[in-house]
Amino acid sequence: MHDKTNTSHWHEPKAGENAGLGKFGRPAMPYDKFMEDEGIPVYRGIGVKRCQDVPMKDWKRLGGRGSYIQLYGTEGLWGMYVSEIPARGELNVEKHMYEKVVLILEGRGSTEVWQDGQAKRHTFEWQKGSFFTIPLNASHRFINAGSTPAMMVCGTTAPNVMNVLDNMDFIFNCPYAFTDRFSGAEDFFKPNDDIEPDPIRGLAMRKTNLIPDVINAELPLDNRRSPGYRRMEPQMAKNRFYTWVGEHETGRYAKAHKHASAAVLICLKGGGYTYTWPEIYGTNPWAAGHADKVMRQDYEQGGMVSAAPMSGDWFHQHFGTSGEALRVTAWHGPNNQRARKAGIPGEALLDYGAIDLKKGGAAIPYSDEDPYLRKEFEAKLKADGVKSRMEDRFYKEGGGDEIGDVM
Repeated sequence: MHDKTNTSHWHEPKAGENAGLGKFGRPAMPYDKFMEDEGIPVYRGIGVKRCQDVPMKDWKRLGGRGSYIQLYGTEGLWGMYVSEIPARGELNVEKHMYEKVVLILEGRGSTEVWQDGQAKRHTFEWQKGSFFTIPLNASHRFINAGSTPAMMVCGTTAPNVMNVLDNMDFIFNCPYAFTDRFSGAEDFFKPNDDIEPDPIRGLAMRKTNLIPDVINAELPLDNRRSPGYRRMEPQMAKNRFYTWVGEHETGRYAKAHKHASAAVLICLKGGGYTYTWPEIYGTNPWAAGHADKVMRQDYEQGGMVSAAPMSGDWFHQHFGTSGEALRVTAWHGPNNQRARKAGIPGEALLDYGAIDLKKGGAAIPYSDEDPYLRKEFEAKLKADGVKSRMEDRFYKEGGGDEIGDVM
């Protein structure tokens, strides 16, 4: 066998040595190869100031132009892309065995959705700020009604499906109809404004497959991230792809907290920046001399940031600095949100991100955060003519522990 020069062969290691190369490059997964074969750019980083500025190329499979976005920390967990719909044009018909949520960044138009064998196509209109889902394995087509290109950003479970099945013909051409997710009911894409408690954590939830304007939609009071914080999570088409929408009041910012990688925040209104740093550098990285280890992403409407990139369990903190409230939508993909991870059914869990470190959670209270953060935030607001509403009492010991007490 060793006489063959065109084949590789394996040797047992010598005594005191380990088998294998020791060092190796991470191999490309099926989804990585799929993105590469699509012939459009793949943007990688911790974020982007505006998705509208990501380089795009003509996209043969979809029509129009587009680019994949794979922010650090989301690799293999879920996928994202931006797509441009030509003026007065349309994209090609799609159908795929993975979930998709859609946020319209620019333009107005409509989407047709149907299943094989259905006599009538469901059609709904959208505009800038519309947020909706495409039911699993349903055929659909995007149509631009405007005289300028429309743009959307889409989140998908494509990596999860492709990395397991690794069969594109099945993923894009399977005839199975998921009628439990898309029954063909006339009101399937009729917006539902009713708020009910999320059955897992009791947080505000809307069961709806379309939010016509998520930028200005009403959000109920939550208080878990900052004083006066508002939040709502949509539940769409029985998706496993988890999202929520939150808003910080003008002149206030979020507590820092940490969790595993996966969450990406997309700016819907206002603007600002996010700091993120590995937990090993502690709660006061500037004071401890580790400012060079902190990463920052600035954004405005349409921008995004990976909240806990790289290896995860990074602290991250969000600051809205414009004259209006900072509203974001967070996309986690499937089974990545802490309360939805695999584990023993019924085991007791805490809402760690909303509980301070000293109480067993993962949030840094304002009283314990690095002083640099408040100083920089208030200087930025002053320079832009915006009043800070971060009161001194928030920073006293125990003064900001219970956000709901300091509205």
